Amino acid sequence: MMPMHTRVRPQMIALAVLCCIGLPGLASAQAYPTKPIKLLVPFAPGGTTDLLARVIAPKMGAALGQTVIVENKGGAGGAIGAAEVAKAAPDGYTLLMSSVSTMATNPAINPKTPYDPNADFVHIINVAATPNVIAVHPSFAASNYKAFADLVRSQPGRHSYASAGTGSVGHLLAELFKSTARLHITHIPYRGSGPALNDAIAGQVPIVIDNLPTALPFINDKRLVPIVVAAPTRLAQLPNVPTLTEVGLFPVNRMSFLGVSAPKGTPKDIADKLNAAIKSALADAGVKERIEATGAIVVGNSAADYQQQIKDELAIYKRAVKEQGLKPD
Repeated sequence: MMPMHTRVRPQMIALAVLCCIGLPGLASAQAYPTKPIKLLVPFAPGGTTDLLARVIAPKMGAALGQTVIVENKGGAGGAIGAAEVAKAAPDGYTLLMSSVSTMATNPAINPKTPYDPNADFVHIINVAATPNVIAVHPSFAASNYKAFADLVRSQPGRHSYASAGTGSVGHLLAELFKSTARLHITHIPYRGSGPALNDAIAGQVPIVIDNLPTALPFINDKRLVPIVVAAPTRLAQLPNVPTLTEVGLFPVNRMSFLGVSAPKGTPKDIADKLNAAIKSALADAGVKERIEATGAIVVGNSAADYQQQIKDELAIYKRAVKEQGLKPD
């Protein structure tokens, strides 16, 4: 019989093995990151989500000591790119630039969305809140909200609007707007804000509903005319444009959120490092100035706060879809 002092217990063997191979997630969290990180934007280049990703990526990478590469993969209102990240390895090297479209409006309207916003992600941080704007081509026969509403209401179905895609925040806000304001305009979905805005400024589609950060440069260049905004108060950038609340449409007066999320199972240590790195980027004066210049509001909250916000927004838009009887195109 082996002497007691030399006997090796099974528990000790198991512990030794774990120490050699590393606990899943533990070693990676301690060393993370050791290679470049992909930040996937689930929309075409040129939209608000893309814009904010490219603003924060350099400083975020500097804080982490690795390059953050922004990659675009649009389609299905952001669902294609979001689904790719949901299925990625939960190691912190594939992240999603998440938004109200991918985490609330699209899943709310589309029961076939290939992921669960709450169950399939670890939500890291809300980067910024962005107003939304309804704008028209300069040739449109109305240049203020009252004239716009009167004209569209008098010609039901004649006018169309562009959005970033079926299930995007522009789409759902427009449908809520149509129902609440009792008017009808036809939806023309695009594969992202960039293509939608391109056709709107070209006059191919007379109306566009989008995040303010991507629409504002065209508004400033007089290539789009703002009609009304979804924001808590009038915006410094558009002081003469009323909010949806001001024109009697409070239920539609919702801002968008844009943040960063990771696949389910991402270790908390890695999520914490990412949250801290993004907060560091948002604290940079240049980054903050560039975000606020677009009309967006820097948030930079905790992971717990962002996760709760997504749960709340999803519930709100699910209720809206049910009440309005909305369906995917």
